[in-house]
Amino acid sequence: MAQALFVLFCWSLENHLVIAPQSPVLEIGTTFTATCMIINTDEVTADDLYWTISKTTVPKEQYTKINKSAVNVTILITDETVQWLFCMCENKSPSVTLNGGQFIHGIFLTKGYRPGKPENLSCIAVQEQKQISRAVRCEWKSVGRQTSEVPTTYTVHTGSNNHTVVPLNLFPHHMTMEFWVEAHNKLGTIESDHLKNDANCFIKTKPPSDVEVLAEKDFPTSLLIRWKLPIAVEYAKLTYEIRFCAHGSHNWTYVPRTDMSNDITSFRLQNLQPYTVYVIQMRSRPLGLTEWCGYWSDWSVNTTKGTPEDRPKSKPDLWTVTGDSTNGRRVLFICKDPVLANGRILKLTYNLTIEDHKFKNQSWESLPVNRSETDSCSNQREITVIREIQLSYKQSVRLDVIASNSVGKSPVASLIMPPKANVKELKVWSHGDQLWLDWKPPSRADVSEYVVEWVRGEQLDWQRESGSTTSTAIKGNLEKFVCYNVSVYPIYSRRIGKPASVEAFLEQGAPLEGPNVKLVGKPGRNNAKLTWTVIPLDRRRGFITNYTIFYTSGTETHNITVPGNITSYTLTSLSSNTKYDVCIKASTVRGSANGFNHSFTTLKYATGEIELIVVGVSLGFLFVVVMTMLLCVYKKDMIKKNFWPQIPNPGESTIGNWSPDYPLKAETPKENYLSGISVLDVDVCDEKSLFEEDKASHPLRKDKYLSEEHSSGIGGSSCMSSPRQSVSDNDEGGDMADTTASTVQYSSVVASSGYKGQTPSSQSQQAVFARSESTQPLLDSEENPDMLVPEGSRQLARFPRQPCFTHAAENKDHTNPAEFKQLEMEQLEALDFCPLEEDSEQTIPTDEQSSNWLPTAPSSSYMPQLGGYRPQ
Repeated sequence: MAQALFVLFCWSLENHLVIAPQSPVLEIGTTFTATCMIINTDEVTADDLYWTISKTTVPKEQYTKINKSAVNVTILITDETVQWLFCMCENKSPSVTLNGGQFIHGIFLTKGYRPGKPENLSCIAVQEQKQISRAVRCEWKSVGRQTSEVPTTYTVHTGSNNHTVVPLNLFPHHMTMEFWVEAHNKLGTIESDHLKNDANCFIKTKPPSDVEVLAEKDFPTSLLIRWKLPIAVEYAKLTYEIRFCAHGSHNWTYVPRTDMSNDITSFRLQNLQPYTVYVIQMRSRPLGLTEWCGYWSDWSVNTTKGTPEDRPKSKPDLWTVTGDSTNGRRVLFICKDPVLANGRILKLTYNLTIEDHKFKNQSWESLPVNRSETDSCSNQREITVIREIQLSYKQSVRLDVIASNSVGKSPVASLIMPPKANVKELKVWSHGDQLWLDWKPPSRADVSEYVVEWVRGEQLDWQRESGSTTSTAIKGNLEKFVCYNVSVYPIYSRRIGKPASVEAFLEQGAPLEGPNVKLVGKPGRNNAKLTWTVIPLDRRRGFITNYTIFYTSGTETHNITVPGNITSYTLTSLSSNTKYDVCIKASTVRGSANGFNHSFTTLKYATGEIELIVVGVSLGFLFVVVMTMLLCVYKKDMIKKNFWPQIPNPGESTIGNWSPDYPLKAETPKENYLSGISVLDVDVCDEKSLFEEDKASHPLRKDKYLSEEHSSGIGGSSCMSSPRQSVSDNDEGGDMADTTASTVQYSSVVASSGYKGQTPSSQSQQAVFARSESTQPLLDSEENPDMLVPEGSRQLARFPRQPCFTHAAENKDHTNPAEFKQLEMEQLEALDFCPLEEDSEQTIPTDEQSSNWLPTAPSSSYMPQLGGYRPQ
């Protein structure tokens, strides 16, 4: 009280507001009441005061006015945050405003929790060398919460019966000791429950030392254990605990404590398995005044020892591996050592009997077995291949096997083939660290047992279950992320039924690698067929649920998800001439893994597209060619007329066969005449009157006749001009008649009469027409001879045949050659033809030739006005 008054007095010298209490320590979760008092002033009253906490005004409802100079406030302490609580004044008088610092006061709120009662107090003194240590180590559990502003401290107290705290200079064996813990902070103090017991109940000794295990040949099912005491009996009496297990197993078997006596140094383990290696451990514990108490020591180090051999107490475990062959079935018999082999199996003796209708006894055969000591002592039962046979589907086989060790033989094990029925609806799932199986039994009710088989690659194992069982767990050592092929076989009085099989994982994980993808063939223009490899079982680590195909072109990425049971897919709707990167992700229920990328480029043209274009263009070109040829065939006359104008063939001209007295008629030339020569019979006596009449009747021909007095009118050359090559040879005449348009054959007529008054022979002489070559084009009338035939026919009627030639051969020697030539020219002019030209000179017949030179009457006639040629 005096201290509080002193604080208020000090504040009164400087401040007009004072809060009580000062610097409180508050328990979180409780309420706190503070009082603000006005001192040394009458300028303000309690009504002018108000409270703030963390810059937040406390509501008026939480105020309590004590008098005109004091007011209380009550707040709830809710969190661990430290805060300031201020009392302030609302009066705005000049004095209060000027001296505002004297009208404010605050306190710091320290928050915390009351200490909790310590729990689970334990104290222990461990053995050091041959004695118990003087240091006692106590442990407890703290209860409640604490803050950094209000920490909790703990104090361990040790006392005797009168609770006196004494130092331990020597551990007090056989005395009573008491321990407790005190928890203390600014908000209070609390003690734990007191721990009171015999001092030996607080000690922990070392495990028994020099543990020794002995095997006795006459006792194959027991082991003798010996050890030494860890501490002298004067300090503490001990009890012991022994545990053991087969080597490699972690299933410990404990010897009941009721079978163990106190203060012993040996013990015999019984009911052990012969020829089995055991691991043995021991520990000790002190005894109290009335019963055992204290702490167990640590377990001793492992002591390993094997029991002696005994004869096998169980049968060998027979099984078969079957497969189809060309002649039936291939059956491989295998065998596991007996579960209770009780020693190292040295040989297997078996009897194999094949039956058709009944069994036939066979002799027993021995199969030596080479087992090492390590294999025999291990928990893994070795598998021995007995024999492989070929068996037809109609045959049965029986195998009897006996296993032998150094002590004796096992019971006989038998197995009979073939199957009779099958297990249905096998289900396998993982639970904990085991694979569980469930199945429906076969329709037959005489199932004696089931064989559960699991295969991993080439590793095979099995176990047997009761015939009434339809659910079990695999008892073998299974590994995670490994695929097992699990099968259940029904057994009917030692006959094997058809199994049900399924694949299973003890635990699935993400694949260790993804599938490798590649193309099938070459990519197309808009598609590509992909195929990928199946992930190996040891890398798969689970069932593949699906594959995801990722393919990228540039910045665009597409993906397609396909089921996990397919390994190929065809991508469609791809862009042509584009590079794609493809990878495939394989997924299980626990994760996924990507394979390597594979790149390919689609074709610019689809397969066969170029060939189709070439074939189309070729067919189009062929169509155009064919249509052009057809057009040429159907329009050949018009095309010929436009591109190759028709030029008449002189060889077909009617002038070569013309005669005024005879109709036009083709005649085969005689052999003694020139080829291409036409012969015309005319009456020489009337020739002048005939041509004069012709000229009178055809005035258009008059100029022609006048011009012919100086020119032949054939090609514009004179009859007396330089001679041209005549057509006199029979072989060449035919060819010259068929020459081209550049060389035109014309005819000249030679009329033979009496030469210089000579009298011609009695035979009538005829004019000879000889063909000649010229480039002079024909007249229009020559090109259309058919139109002129009727008119020529009328002219032929006007000129009857009157032979009046006189032979001049007789007077040829007396006639002037000039006069003879003049006469010949006049005759030719009358006929409008030139004489025959041959070998570049005129041929004048002699007396001897006259008869032969005169031609016979032609078979056709020709009108001069029709066959003539227009002068140039």
